[in-house]
Amino acid sequence: MPATVLKLEPIDASDVLKNRIYLRLKEAICSVNIYAQAEEPRLDERQLGEALGVSRTPIREALARLEQEGLIRTVPRKGAFIIRKTKQEILEMITVWAALESMAARLITEHATDDEISTLRRMFATFDGGQVKARIDEYSATNISFHQALLQLSRCDLLNRLAENLFVHMRSIRMQTIGDRDRARQSIIDHMHIIEALESRDTDLAERLVREHSLNLATHVEQYVTFLD
Repeated sequence: MPATVLKLEPIDASDVLKNRIYLRLKEAICSVNIYAQAEEPRLDERQLGEALGVSRTPIREALARLEQEGLIRTVPRKGAFIIRKTKQEILEMITVWAALESMAARLITEHATDDEISTLRRMFATFDGGQVKARIDEYSATNISFHQALLQLSRCDLLNRLAENLFVHMRSIRMQTIGDRDRARQSIIDHMHIIEALESRDTDLAERLVREHSLNLATHVEQYVTFLD
């Protein structure tokens, strides 16, 4: 039986490279602590090109895609800047994140395996109440990974895509605030309660605890965060 002949166009290797550059830049931008400084972080096209070993043309094309996604903005004769959100925009983002993440929790109780849920508990195995504050940077990274894992374990691709462009700002805000007012200690308590609800497949409780955890961040930002004003 002869093979079916598909209608295909040759792959342009340059398009593959352009997409890799875009993805690499996006990943790097998502790792920046945007709110660690008062100014919007500026990107240098030349430095980016040198770091990736490519010309400035594909860098500019990648930056244009990132601007369309709302991650950066370009200013004529000044360059490209990673966008910082206002306090009101951050509060709205946290509200949307709470909705997405709480639904992720519901889906985890319905679809994730026991082994998958157990990975969440193992994230915090090296921390106890007295160690969290002393190892705040390490805990902050684990905190971010926990929230990423909740989304991934939902097994809902669309939910993850919707959360993707919120993540860069949610990550930075969590990093900047985790050391405030004993939030790290409360964070690990919240996480343990969430994990227990997920392990017991208590769908409504898991959904509520995750939503409340995110909305508590919104309350903290509204009351105490001044670097967004």
